[in-house]
Amino acid sequence: MNEEIFRFSVGGDGVATLTFDDSGRSMNVLNEASLASLYRGIEAAVADPQVKAVLIESGKDDFIAGADLDMVLAFDDREKTFQDTLALHRHLRRLETCGKPVAVAINGTALGGGFELCLACHRRIAGDRPKARIGLPEVTLGLLPGGGGTQRLPRLLGIRAALPLLLEGKTVAPAAALELGLVHEVVPAGSESEAARAWLLANIGKDILQPWDAKGYRIPGGPVQSPQGMETFFAGNPMTLAKTRDNYPAPRWILSCVYEGLQTDFDTGCRTEAAYFVEAAFSPEARAMIRTVFIGMGRVKRQSARPTGIAPRRFSRVGVLGAGMMGAGIAFAQASAGIDTVLLDVTTEAAERGKRHAQDLLDRRMAKGRTTQEAAAAVLARILPTTDYDALAGCDLVIEAVFEDRAIKAEVTRAAEARLARDAIVASNTSTLPITGLARACARPERFIGLHFFSPVDRMELVEVIVGEATSDETLAHAMDYVKQIRKIAIVVRDSRGFYTSRVCASYVREGLRMLTEGIAPALIDNAGTLAGMPVGPLALADELALDTILRINRQNAADLGAEYERSPVDDVVETMVERCHRLGKARGGGFYDYEPGRHRRIWPGLAERFPRRDPQPALDVLQRRLLHVQAIDAARCLEAGVVRSATDADVGALLGWGFPVCRGGPIGLIRQLGAATFCAECDGLAAAYGPRFTPTERLRRIARGDEPFYAD
Repeated sequence: MNEEIFRFSVGGDGVATLTFDDSGRSMNVLNEASLASLYRGIEAAVADPQVKAVLIESGKDDFIAGADLDMVLAFDDREKTFQDTLALHRHLRRLETCGKPVAVAINGTALGGGFELCLACHRRIAGDRPKARIGLPEVTLGLLPGGGGTQRLPRLLGIRAALPLLLEGKTVAPAAALELGLVHEVVPAGSESEAARAWLLANIGKDILQPWDAKGYRIPGGPVQSPQGMETFFAGNPMTLAKTRDNYPAPRWILSCVYEGLQTDFDTGCRTEAAYFVEAAFSPEARAMIRTVFIGMGRVKRQSARPTGIAPRRFSRVGVLGAGMMGAGIAFAQASAGIDTVLLDVTTEAAERGKRHAQDLLDRRMAKGRTTQEAAAAVLARILPTTDYDALAGCDLVIEAVFEDRAIKAEVTRAAEARLARDAIVASNTSTLPITGLARACARPERFIGLHFFSPVDRMELVEVIVGEATSDETLAHAMDYVKQIRKIAIVVRDSRGFYTSRVCASYVREGLRMLTEGIAPALIDNAGTLAGMPVGPLALADELALDTILRINRQNAADLGAEYERSPVDDVVETMVERCHRLGKARGGGFYDYEPGRHRRIWPGLAERFPRRDPQPALDVLQRRLLHVQAIDAARCLEAGVVRSATDADVGALLGWGFPVCRGGPIGLIRQLGAATFCAECDGLAAAYGPRFTPTERLRRIARGDEPFYAD
């Protein structure tokens, strides 16, 4: 069986070893081929009378990454998937009830189905590898464990301890796994198989059973119908609903698996899990999440959009112009990645304040045990606050992060470029102003590019890399190298007004403001947004973005476009709030909401007078459709115009940039999820009722008719 993915061998000591080593992959995954090989190995070990014990190990640097998600996306027959899932359960039960001790050597990461295989072993021994992760993260992709995880984990830890791990998909390092009871032992890295074999030899001939198969077994903490069990489910159901807003069915199905399965015998519980697993695997939410969160995100992280044939560049010294929240955040990200940073502002006080922002962030991380005093000091030592442009000499890159004012940006760009070498890059952190226009202030426009960070920079992973008309491929490639070096994720966007993320996110805010002018209750507007899966409602988001900033951007656009600028009710809302009501947003004391320290935000009472409510109020689902579809149709326009280069970039950018619902897979993912024909029909209905902004593009109509394939990367 040397060609097997699970290599089977028997030693003179009677220990059969199953070594998982898929020669065709860099990491082991469970798919049709590897599962078939596993089943053959299990049968060989169980049936052979010479085998006294079974050791499962990995031939790679990690144990098992989990199930092959391409296999999950390829599922197309519910009954076959159900029967295949039951086959997995049968073989894992065959392994753990074979009467022979079974141990697993976990030499690194063991996730999902990989850890479910571990749970079916009598002894789990993990290596002391802090970067390794152990757990059942299926829920983060809209799935649930399909190899007995919802049955073994609660029976092992108890319902109350197991549910958070299942519902949150939390993964932990080996030391934490030992503390939680997920593994029995943690040994020095590299000695996992030796330790597992020693345990097996010491237990050959003994009556080794799983806890749930032992006579007199009781679920730790009590069964489902116990006081603790009922209390857990009474609290767990509403808490899960509040968190998911029922947009993500997998957590609800996990609760059902545990609730129903733990009231039956183990094998019936596994059958219950298999039924719910099929529901999850075929759900549109799981398929959207797998496509975007796993496959799409991986593609973007690998920087498939980076121009080829250009040698990578490492950055050692980078300047940041402007020490406000964005500039200070960029400086912190750079310094944390080991880059010497010049943080420049007009006053010493402002520059020092920007460095103090980094100190505050480091203090919080030290308080949580996420960094050390020495490491924090090293980060701070890399940040040089200054007012002197000459300090930019030697910088490989300078990022302008000043106010959204074209004249100010041009002034600081010229001053900085004069101090730089010819191969240095100048970038702007603008979120709205076209890069081609800003590049006119640069003597070498081919070395000018947009790097749009998101606030707060220390927590937001995305950077929008904006290519101007003159930007060279070398500049783009090196800008992407910089983004990767500071451990962030880049999507490439063509220069246009609002670019991609700001433009499509603005469509969400603008739709909410339009609703306000229609007499729709502010609470209903924002609840429609959050119940649709957005992190905050459009009015609350407008407050966070700052209403005076929105007004300034609107007027800059009006000045730039002249007669082409089309005023809308949105302009009136923002002008009313800022100039008549002096409500500028969250950071300036209040906007659509009142913000009081220590209290939840409340709708500003003055809105009722300025924007009277009409009755009857529209249905919630109509508002949700408006708020999501207006983003999706605008994202489609951006994709078709080449503003964003691929459907994957559009979806990943939406998820990371402004929090488009993950369960939809992004705005293009929403169109795919609904089907182009259904989406176009719904948009036509919205366009007839609310205006041409909802009108589908001609390409979308061709896709809906089947005359053209769906958007491809």
